[in-house]
Amino acid sequence: MIYLLLSIAASSLIFVIFKLFSKFEVNTLQAIIVNYVVAFTCGILLYEGGTTLAQIPEQEWFYASAGLGVLFIIVFNLMAYTTQKSGLSVVSVATKMSVGIPILFGVFYYNESLGLYKSLGIILALIAVYLASVKAKDGIAIKKENLIFPILVFLGSGAIDTSLKFIEGAYVSDGDVPIFSATIFGAAACIGFLIIGYQIITKTFTFKLKNIVAGVCLGIPNYFSIYMLVQALRDPRFDSSTLFTINNVAIVMVSTFIGILFFKEKLLLKNWIGIALAVASILLVSLFN
Repeated sequence: MIYLLLSIAASSLIFVIFKLFSKFEVNTLQAIIVNYVVAFTCGILLYEGGTTLAQIPEQEWFYASAGLGVLFIIVFNLMAYTTQKSGLSVVSVATKMSVGIPILFGVFYYNESLGLYKSLGIILALIAVYLASVKAKDGIAIKKENLIFPILVFLGSGAIDTSLKFIEGAYVSDGDVPIFSATIFGAAACIGFLIIGYQIITKTFTFKLKNIVAGVCLGIPNYFSIYMLVQALRDPRFDSSTLFTINNVAIVMVSTFIGILFFKEKLLLKNWIGIALAVASILLVSLFN
């Protein structure tokens, strides 16, 4: 349970840092790339196993984790583009609703239990995520020509969580969790450097020190959000459908309250209803796990 709580705390801290990015006009792409380097470094420093850096490509999970890292940065860019085209609420809903993908994977692939009350809890969780995430009175509106981008964010985010569960369960030993997590971020960083290289060649790259500082601040909680989630997935008391439901809904709840307390955000009635449903869904999914 402690790993799940720490994962929720780290992910919620990421929300706070992203909010500060806009306040201080941080270049998000550059900060994200630095963040991946910092997260990779955290994993290397925390690893106590016998595997050396040169031996990492020989591990069973290497290519899968590298592919996951590439997916990380692809989904990030899709999220950024979708935010520009359709707004932050659309991205938030697409990202959090994607929890349905790993839930279904856990039920059908791992034959995880799915009784009446747990099913009701999952349905309430999806409704809660939508109601708590949409801050506009009229809901969300997406132009037909831009519909493909939130769909890709939805599928990509779901694929990340699903792949994380499958790879760690099939190939990663307990001692390799830090280096496995580091490899994901390292692969994402490599793709990020290619993007920076392209910007330098096309003379569209501008550098500011604050982007590095922001990336460092983001990288540490980002690493631990993944590391703690992987460790939580290994807890035999919770199946993955239960854990992903609680994790995503709790992050939405905590992030919402942080927005109220520290950023003076105003909530609509439907947002409060979403929070109430979130609490109910966590209780149902936890009690009938």
